Amino acid sequence: MLFCLSAAITLAAGAESDAPQHARAQRQMDRKTDAHALAALSQGRQIFRFDTFGDEVFWGDTLKLNQAIAGANLGGVGPGVSLSTALAVGLKVDVEALPKSLRQRLSADRLDLNDPANTLALLELNAVVGVTGFFDSRHRLESVGIQCALCHSTVDNWPNRDLNVGAVINLAPDLSVFTNALQVDEATVRQVLLSWGPGKFDAELLLDGKAVRPDGKPAATLLPAAFGLGGVNLHTYTGWGSVPYWNAFVANLDMHGQGRFFDPRLNDTNTFPIAARLGVGNIAAGTDLVTGKLPALQFYQLALPIPEPPPGSFDSVAAARGKSLFGGKANCATCHTPPLFTEPGWNMHTPEEIGIDNFQANRSPDQRYRTTPLGGLFTRAKGGFYHDGRFADLAAVVEHYDQHLGLNLSPAEKNDLIEYLKSL
Repeated sequence: MLFCLSAAITLAAGAESDAPQHARAQRQMDRKTDAHALAALSQGRQIFRFDTFGDEVFWGDTLKLNQAIAGANLGGVGPGVSLSTALAVGLKVDVEALPKSLRQRLSADRLDLNDPANTLALLELNAVVGVTGFFDSRHRLESVGIQCALCHSTVDNWPNRDLNVGAVINLAPDLSVFTNALQVDEATVRQVLLSWGPGKFDAELLLDGKAVRPDGKPAATLLPAAFGLGGVNLHTYTGWGSVPYWNAFVANLDMHGQGRFFDPRLNDTNTFPIAARLGVGNIAAGTDLVTGKLPALQFYQLALPIPEPPPGSFDSVAAARGKSLFGGKANCATCHTPPLFTEPGWNMHTPEEIGIDNFQANRSPDQRYRTTPLGGLFTRAKGGFYHDGRFADLAAVVEHYDQHLGLNLSPAEKNDLIEYLKSL
């Protein structure tokens, strides 16, 4: 017994002596983790706001958009793109990137908004959100590229529902890449682009060629939010894949960056005839400017906070009653599970379940619609709700589900539920 007791005392003493060393190792690992997280956050922010992934090869060399922006008087073609035109199609200017003298001229209305030279000046200052101009030594615009922030950021990382992507592309003098892919004439391509309208983009157009819905309306969908994706399994309205999947998809196939992308589902000639013909389900650029940036880009997006509704934008008392309805009689929380406000897991539903047509769902591999997270709904009010903005406001959304699910909500209950949704 004496020997065993001595051994126990020795082991205990050894454990105590090891404890500080173990704690130091843990603290060292925590510091490394913190440093790694901060570095990834900073890198991801830079990528989101300023990285073109080499897509200037498409927007400049292929579409020659830089020539249209500059105009004939400044080395390009046509009249050029003035600031008034740029602002009219929803482009945003980062005023903080401007020198003080230029900010003063803007505030005093002493900057000619009809002179394309001023558009070039802002591009050279890197002050147009989501757009990068590439200039030569003589300050001539040689090319132009775009970033994630173009569509998914205004000032506060909200989706740019003012941006008319189709109208921006329509400015390009050379649309042969579209006419060749879609096998239609240029006039038809321009008609399709201009049909999208503000805040919308058709990510599947060059995959399936379906420019128009069966009801005759454009097939473009609303630009989604980049925030509120933490804990959410599938990204996009029809759940193509996770956040890094869709980042790779957009960077390569929509922004036309120089990278590597693989999705054999795009070889399905029935669903994606154009994608299958063009072979975009398996592409690899000579120099990959996308893949290595996906981890940090995802990290940054997951770190974006959900914006809080402005003070006074909803009735807090009614919202409290609406919260009870949301989790009770209205049955909303069955799919929009708090605090994610989407289902943990495979958050997809058939068109029949949610009571809408299957057009957009059938343009995706799983032929379903994702349960969209509801945080920060007020930032997405412009342009309507659902993937295509078919419901003009939250009242229309609530009315749809009241009818489809037979909820029998009273007018007062509908109002309370709307106030709760406005509070999210």
